[in-house]
Amino acid sequence: MKTVAVFVGLCLVFVFVWERVDVVRVGYQIERLKRDKTVLERQRDELRVKVSALSASDRIAKLATEKLGMSLPQQGQIIVVQSRPSTVRPSSDVVPVELKVAKNYLPSGRF
Repeated sequence: MKTVAVFVGLCLVFVFVWERVDVVRVGYQIERLKRDKTVLERQRDELRVKVSALSASDRIAKLATEKLGMSLPQQGQIIVVQSRPSTVRPSSDVVPVELKVAKNYLPSGRF
């Protein structure tokens, strides 16, 4: 009986030590994940700034004119196209979409 009590006592000590070691391990893991989260949030913020800078309309217009040779459409080059859904129900709140398309006259005379 005494050996059983000693064995149970040793098992309880091992369980306690294992539990404490596991708590410390989880604590280190939590701290590592917090650092990773901070790094990822910083990267996300930097990427948002980069996207904002790259998608600025002034920058895109400048690149379109300088690098791609694009220009704004002239008078008469814009065609307005009305798009309606193929099946319109009388009670639906579908609004036709207006699209603007610029004609491109190619040197060969085709457009």
